[in-house]
Amino acid sequence: MSFIVAIDGPAGSGKGTVAKKIAQKYNLINIDTGAMYRCIALKALDEKINLEEKEKLIDISKQVKIELKENGKVLLDDIDVTSRIRTQEVSSIVSQVSSIKEVRLNMVKLQREMAEGKNAIMEGRDITTYVFPNANVKIYLDASVEERAKRRYKEMQEKGISMTYEEVLESIKQRDENDKHKEIGSLMIAEDATVVDTTNYTIDEVVDKVSQIIENTIETKKGNSKCE
Repeated sequence: MSFIVAIDGPAGSGKGTVAKKIAQKYNLINIDTGAMYRCIALKALDEKINLEEKEKLIDISKQVKIELKENGKVLLDDIDVTSRIRTQEVSSIVSQVSSIKEVRLNMVKLQREMAEGKNAIMEGRDITTYVFPNANVKIYLDASVEERAKRRYKEMQEKGISMTYEEVLESIKQRDENDKHKEIGSLMIAEDATVVDTTNYTIDEVVDKVSQIIENTIETKKGNSKCE
């Protein structure tokens, strides 16, 4: 039996950092779905494929080899692209790439294969609603758009990426709009997901909150097993 923790939420809500810490704490496989879509976007950029060439993008999603290592490294066709997939150039197109239905279906198939029979944590935009609707734990992380923009702006400054806060804020707003209106894999809150607003909390405080949700679920599961 596998145990799946699914986390959804908009850009900058803390999903990636929280998922990594929870994975380490509970010895779960961390499947970073966002990194997978970023790999497709990076491959498209490297091969100079534009967003209108959908068939070529779909072909990439069928043929590409993506590996997510335990140390956080991301390999694209056996090459370490951990840093390259986080550039602003990739960020600016990844939402459009992931909006292509066939690309999404190919990635979802791969994500489910990665998690099959394992204890895993997966974060993204549609994990609780589409990829793993029967996940054991469903969490939706959120934060105000201003706070999310501040976080992304700080990240970019640390990486030496030149963007103003206003530019980052506008980019986040556009990303939110696109993510909420995708034909498939749109961002929404699952009816049975627990919403955690991270606006006024540190990462460690959010990890504590998520940990409590997981442990409550485990205890409930144990209690139900005893009753049976």
